[in-house]
Amino acid sequence: MTQTVELLAPAGDLDKLKMAIMYGADAVYLGGEAFGLRTSSKNFSLEEIKEGVKYSHERGKKVYITLNIVPHDEDLIGLEEYIKYLYDINVDAVIVSDPGMFSMIKRTIPELPIHISTQASVTNYETIMFWYDLGVRRIVLARELSFEEIKSITNRIPKDLEIEAFVHGSMCMSYSGRCLMSNYMTDRDANRGDCSQPCRYRYHVVEEKRPGEYFPVIEDDNGSFIFNSKDLCMIEYIERLVEAGITSFKIEGRVKSAYYVATIIRAYRIALDEYLKDPKNYIYNPQWLDELKKVSHRDFTTGFYLGKTDKDSQVYSSSSYVRGFDFVGRVLDYDPSSGIATIEQRNRIFVGDEIEVFGPNKEYFTQRVEKMWNDKGEEIEVAPHAQQIISIKLKKDIEKYYLIRKRKED
Repeated sequence: MTQTVELLAPAGDLDKLKMAIMYGADAVYLGGEAFGLRTSSKNFSLEEIKEGVKYSHERGKKVYITLNIVPHDEDLIGLEEYIKYLYDINVDAVIVSDPGMFSMIKRTIPELPIHISTQASVTNYETIMFWYDLGVRRIVLARELSFEEIKSITNRIPKDLEIEAFVHGSMCMSYSGRCLMSNYMTDRDANRGDCSQPCRYRYHVVEEKRPGEYFPVIEDDNGSFIFNSKDLCMIEYIERLVEAGITSFKIEGRVKSAYYVATIIRAYRIALDEYLKDPKNYIYNPQWLDELKKVSHRDFTTGFYLGKTDKDSQVYSSSSYVRGFDFVGRVLDYDPSSGIATIEQRNRIFVGDEIEVFGPNKEYFTQRVEKMWNDKGEEIEVAPHAQQIISIKLKKDIEKYYLIRKRKED
């Protein structure tokens, strides 16, 4: 019997949740306005969480809520009421890292499923069984485990325990994301959801007897980004991820765009479905990796999956992203009789541009923009204004919420 594998997507707001579901996610994880580790994402109000749960459940998908901060006493105020609300609107589980918060949830709503967060740094069988004996039925593994270590764990755990692991997205240079640099340097506590990402800063070395003399860590006048990790990408290893016993593939990126979420989820959905359809005859398609590179990203790494990381897991020259393509529009409506698509523009688009059009689980197609009209029906040569409503004739039938991109101009 083929193993069931969940594709788990980030949702930074309601729009991203809907895009993640449309583009192939089996479940989403999101944060409310408190208790989660991403204050820089828009996050969800109580009503938005309720709407997101309803939208997801109507489509047979699940919603998990992050409660994964490392809390101080003041951070626990209002937790019981929040938990009761989440239970009443039928969230599928909450994600927790702190034992005290775990105890409060168990005491308040014993029936509410709890997933143990990667922030809890679970790296061994004994810790897994500690949580299992307390009623936990899903563990999000620490990022610092290899395939061999994961397989050793999953060979021993009970059959009703699920293992979740990150397979794509930004990596933290600190152990399981437990960083103190942000708090020290900017007074913003990463473990309470307010990381300022000092790992992406540029650094020089100062020798104690030469104050004021700044030496680059490498021979580069711009300094060195010595803490700047590459992005995790495991799409080439779908088969090994499944064989290791991972039952939920987690994508990082709650602060990323809806275009990012749709593109990444779509690529992993296609790859995972191809594997699950016929595991014995599965063949990796390099085009899936090419798709992942069409969103803003850093260079890719396999993290710890293939063993201990080395110097090649860091980006030393820059903290900027690789941007090969621009997201230029989202389809709001489509008239199949005329082939005209109504589009909300997101980046400048010109008549004559070569564009790529793609939707959920479908191959993208390319075409040249031959004519373009504004919302008054007037023919235009360029759409330069953010979120401008335009119309373009497309050569193939599409649907609402398809996305349009073009290769970035040099």
